[in-house]
Amino acid sequence: MTLVGAFFVRLETGGERMSEYKKYFEAYCQEHDLELRLSSEMPVGYETANGTFDVSSRTVFINAEKLNKEPEYSKLFYLFHELRHASQYLEPGRFNETIKRSIQYIIMFDGTCYKLVGNRYLKCRLKGDEEYFNNLYLGQPHEVDANRFAYEQARKICGDSVGLKKLVDFWMPRQTVSNNVYDKVFSLIDEKTKTMS
Repeated sequence: MTLVGAFFVRLETGGERMSEYKKYFEAYCQEHDLELRLSSEMPVGYETANGTFDVSSRTVFINAEKLNKEPEYSKLFYLFHELRHASQYLEPGRFNETIKRSIQYIIMFDGTCYKLVGNRYLKCRLKGDEEYFNNLYLGQPHEVDANRFAYEQARKICGDSVGLKKLVDFWMPRQTVSNNVYDKVFSLIDEKTKTMS
């Protein structure tokens, strides 16, 4: 374990590929007084993802191998996106009620949904087409917040560019989804997972 300032950071690195992420990861952890791990060993089921955050192990996973040939702004975008998720879970006081509620749910592109209960996710499936769930996934308040934050951080470090703007646009919803729609979807997830907890 490496002591950095008044907090601990454990780096589970994937060799040289992780070195470009470490500086920004450590600075973010220090600024937010967070104890997090950074790993390039993607968890099972996330092997093709760019990154993910696991709240139970407090680990930011970055798929350094997949992102190896991507421009710096892209690597930083995905790192800061996952760091923002870490803050959403671990520093809830910094966020509004909409984000605090939405972070308890994960809606995937195929209608697979999860609800966080304690430190585990309950899984269910909702009916609907891929376009519907694609937009629901992209429009989740915690995802929109993480994408906006990641864009701002990458822009500060790398400058604005057509490529960075295209990247953030790709991850933004095609149509705005109202909070009422999410209320209904979250209620459906609640209903389908209530017997599992």
